Amino acid sequence: MMTSFKILALAAGAAFLSSGSFSDIRCSKSNPSNRDTFVQSASVNPDHITAKDNKIQVALLLDTSNSMDGLIDQAKSRLWNIVNPLTTLKYNGKAPQIEIALYEYGNDGIRDDHYIRQVTPLTQDLDLVSEKLFALRTNGGSEYCGAVIRDASANLNWDQDEKSMKLIYIAGNEAFNQGGVDYKEVISKAKNKNIYTNTIFCGDRNEGIQTFWQNGATFGGGKYFNIDSDRKVIYIETPYDIRISECNARLNDTYIYYGSHGLEYKSKQITQDKNAEMQSASNFVERTVAKSKKNAYKNDHWDLVDKAEKDAGFIASMKDEDLPAELKGKSREDLKKAIASKSAERNKIQKEIEELSGKRQKYIDEEMKKRGNNDSDDLGKAIETSILEQARKNGYSL
Repeated sequence: MMTSFKILALAAGAAFLSSGSFSDIRCSKSNPSNRDTFVQSASVNPDHITAKDNKIQVALLLDTSNSMDGLIDQAKSRLWNIVNPLTTLKYNGKAPQIEIALYEYGNDGIRDDHYIRQVTPLTQDLDLVSEKLFALRTNGGSEYCGAVIRDASANLNWDQDEKSMKLIYIAGNEAFNQGGVDYKEVISKAKNKNIYTNTIFCGDRNEGIQTFWQNGATFGGGKYFNIDSDRKVIYIETPYDIRISECNARLNDTYIYYGSHGLEYKSKQITQDKNAEMQSASNFVERTVAKSKKNAYKNDHWDLVDKAEKDAGFIASMKDEDLPAELKGKSREDLKKAIASKSAERNKIQKEIEELSGKRQKYIDEEMKKRGNNDSDDLGKAIETSILEQARKNGYSL
């Protein structure tokens, strides 16, 4: 039994709509007696069908100079809280694919003239994003906002569809206009490509305005925020946390690794679970919720269930040496049945997590109303607020 969890308070605007009594709190065990029937009738939940023609892409540009340890700590605590509101958005009733990119800048240890580094590209491999985020270290530095925005807007694989939502979030605490790259010019060019820049100053609001952070957001068509990067996050314990966490172990069991690096990726999944739990119990629960969202957490590069969903013909060409030991020597038909069984089980667990997380969020929202505190002064909340606002402007709905 896990210890009591203190759960991160999210805003009411990101709440799921489902509700129910505490008597429904469960993550039921698989029933072997009806598995064959369940597999035959298994289908993708309509809520999880992803649109083929648009995406939500978010690039996080984080200052990793010496003074920014608090910012990086907040990013670790808030990663999954940033992802989860994105998964609730729909465009014409469909859930767009979610992609996250990560940059660091202002770190003297980076071998670049402007001290910037693309840590991850825009990707659905959220375990990779988590791994690289937890590996960030502060050092230095010299913070050139214009340069890192130029690199992110020019070199990331931004989607060309006009319905896709493309957002940059840059956070730091030094003057926005440092360096030889004109931030106004690069931000304006990004906006012309429908990439909107949002700025997050780590410090006093007026100081951020005076040092051009608000001006950057104005040119970028985004929002300006200030946060206390050293602030500790408020958590609220709910009756649903342990059950959601227990579902995580069952969810992990539905992944079937393949390929020469499959086992390595499977191990990374477990490692990032541990990183989330080590950061906070809330982070662990939020990560579990994110993992239940097909439009955000995709692992077709190492998981046969996701791969078969993307490319049904892939199974026929599988080499025996690329399979885990328990599936080696199986006929293609038996392999398909094994994958279908895991897929059906995963869909069931994901639905249970969705129901539990909706009830959990309702509980948190009600508790926050009682406290009269919206916990707005942090990185995750700043990003969540602007994403939801930008989404409504672009025709997305919850």
